[in-house]
Formats: sequence, C-alpha cells, structure tokens
Amino acid sequence: MKKILIQGGTVISMEQGQSDGSIKNVLIENGQISDVGDIAPSKHSEVIDATGCIVLPGLIDSHVHTWQTGLRGIAGDWTVPQYMRAMHGGLATHFQPEDIYIANLIGALSKLDAGITTLVDWCHNNPTPDHTNCAIEGLVESGARALFLHGSPKPDPKPGQKHYSEVPMPYGEIERLRKGLLASDDALVTLGLAVLGPQYSIYDVCEQDYRLAKDYQLVVSAHTGGGPMLAPGAFEKLIELNLIDERSNIVHANNFDDQLVKSLVDAGASFTVTADVEMQMGFGDPLTGCLRRLGALMTIGSDVEPATSGDMFSAMRLTMNVQRNIDNLNALSRNGSLPETSSISCSEALQWITINAARMIKKENVTGTIEPGKKADIIIIRGEDLNLFPINNAVNAVVRYANPGNVDTVIVDGKVVKRNGKLLFKDISVKKEILLESSQRILSDMGFQT
Repeated sequence: MKKILIQGGTVISMEQGQSDGSIKNVLIENGQISDVGDIAPSKHSEVIDATGCIVLPGLIDSHVHTWQTGLRGIAGDWTVPQYMRAMHGGLATHFQPEDIYIANLIGALSKLDAGITTLVDWCHNNPTPDHTNCAIEGLVESGARALFLHGSPKPDPKPGQKHYSEVPMPYGEIERLRKGLLASDDALVTLGLAVLGPQYSIYDVCEQDYRLAKDYQLVVSAHTGGGPMLAPGAFEKLIELNLIDERSNIVHANNFDDQLVKSLVDAGASFTVTADVEMQMGFGDPLTGCLRRLGALMTIGSDVEPATSGDMFSAMRLTMNVQRNIDNLNALSRNGSLPETSSISCSEALQWITINAARMIKKENVTGTIEPGKKADIIIIRGEDLNLFPINNAVNAVVRYANPGNVDTVIVDGKVVKRNGKLLFKDISVKKEILLESSQRILSDMGFQT
C-alpha cells in the first residue's frame, strides 16, 4: 500500500484526551499512522491537501441497530411500548437474510458518509445463521470498521415455544462465528455479544450469556431501562461472580441509582447514552450527569434510526446540551445564579465519539486518536464551508457546527473510502434500489402506509 500524506490540516489528535488543533501533516503507511508533524512529501506519497480543513479521528457510533436502516422515519412518534410491539413483535419477523444484508450495507455506508469510521452494530434480529451471515457480509462489504454484537430476536412466542426471556444466547452459533467468519480480532469486523441482560431475561439466562462472553473474551452489551427489570438484583450477582469487567457495556440505564452505577463502574463497566431516543421513547433523563460524577467510561450512540438521525455530530450536541441544561438549572436552583462556564466542555463531548468509544470496544490501541502506531481511521472536514467558517476554535467548530455535509474525506484502515465529498463505493444507486424494495415489502407486509 502506498504512502498517503495529509498535508496542512488543523489536526485534532485526541491523543491522551488532548485536542491541540495545530496545523500538522499526517503520514500514513501500510494502513497505519506512521508520523504526525512537519513532514515533507516524497515522490512515493499521495498527497491529500487539507489546507483550511480540520483533520480528526474517525467518529465512532457506539450503539446502533443497523438492520433497521430501511425503516427510517416510521418511528418518529413512537414510545417504548409501540416500538417493542411494532418492531420486535412485528416488523422484525418479516426480515429475510437478504433484507439484513442490504440494510447493514447501506447503513454502514451511511455511517462512512457521515464521518463515522467505526460502528457498534447491535444486531438483535438474527433468528437464523443465514441472517447472521448476511448481516456480517453487509458490514464487511461496506469497508467500515465494526463491532458486530450478536443479539437475540424478541418475537412473540408461538404455541409450545419458550418466551425469548428464557432463551440463552446460542452457544454453538457463537462458537461457529468465533472459529469462522469472525475468528480474528484484527479484522475490520469483529465479534461481540448483545445480550438480553437483566432487563429482558430471567437470571439463569443472564448468567449463562455473561459466562459465554467471558469464555470467549468478548465485549458484551446489554439494554437496560424503559421499564422494570425482569431480573432485579442480577447485576449485583454478576459483579460478585466477576462476570462484569472492562468488556461489559451498559446501554441507557436511565433509571439506575448512583449505587448500582458505582458498583458497575468499579467493576470496570462502560456506559452508552442514546439521548435522542431515550427522551423520545420514555426512558427518562439521560444518565450523563451521574456517569460524569462517578467517573464512568461514557460513550454515545444513535440507536434506533427509524426514530432519529444516525449522525454523531447531532447525537453529540444533543447529549451535551441536555446535560448542560440540567446542570445549569440545578445551579440556578441551588445558588440563584448560573455557573460561569458550561459543565461539559466541547473537548469532553468529542471524546465520547472518539477515544472513549475506542476504549469501550477494546480498540484503543487501534483507533480513536491520531498518533503513530494507530490504524489510519481519519476524517477531514472542510473548514471553508459557510456553516463552519471562520474557524476560531477547531474543537468547538466540530462539536457545535459540523454536520455530515462538511465531511470531505474518510479513511478507514488506511484506505480512502470518501473523497471530495463523495463515497467511492461502486453501484450505490443499485444498492439503494434494493434497500427500497426490501423496505417497501416489509412495511407492506405489516400494513404500514409509506
């Protein structure tokens, strides 16, 4: 692979949480960042002129159900009960393996287009190995970096079937993936588990699933919140059994008290906030403030694309400002005046979708910062665009003003996948037609009007 030199851009490295915003060059060799600084181009280098641009690590979406890409827009008014009935009890059951493939492909491509180089695909509609294989195929074909979290479907049980809450993760299927399609932890697409957890399963299933994750040393993520837990006290038991550690991720958790959060944080768990969906669907205030007080490793995700935007610029701004507002009002109530500055800095918010997210998926040595030795997952944002210009503070510009339309160049694993504002993937229009046909058939089968 030839060398690529990104020249003259304002680099936000996020190295050690820092965001210096100085003009530097970035040299990429064999898919890795080999040097950052004042580097002269050579005749063997492809030069990307980043003058007037902001260069930063590829963004990471820490929680998204990519299989739902073709259903965008249908859940804009839903709360949790309607989502569970319509999505898991209905729409999900009409997906064929090829529907999962095309949704994951277009979903991952849309992430790349928005500057998201890594997605955590919380795939909980894989009732057969063929569905799972097609989900993985779509991610691999996109060229994105992804953590594929194998989940559990939630259909209404048929006569004689167990309720999904009583069905553990299929051990043989995880073994098949770990020895086959997703055997390598160094590949662009790797394996984790999206378990039912204490919210949606009985305790015995919960413990079995966490032991499975431990056996294979996999990142394990669980949905929580949106109602009472099916297995209350389960997290405390899992902590006692040393089944909660730095590979454990908790999503939502809006109704957790400080003591439970502290116990999970002390055990090493990370937390993912999806503020937009949480506030729409009735989860309650996002847990951001509690997580910050207790020093938790916090990330954010887009979650349910049928209900909300999938871009991380929007998710970052919303999550930050919701908590800023809560903190401002609390200060006003306590002291009769507002604080001198906001409780959350733009730099901290940017960490949620870069280095924090890389740590959550155990890829902090691979991505999340721009520094020598890391894989070259890099995006370039046009600073000359009218909504950003003039750039007086690069970090604030990205966090407060940027949108997917400003993303000029996207590089994943040293490969340029978007250039001059255009994805380089061939036949996108053909793939879009396939997604549209899939979407219309599934919605028609459920009686939805489009």
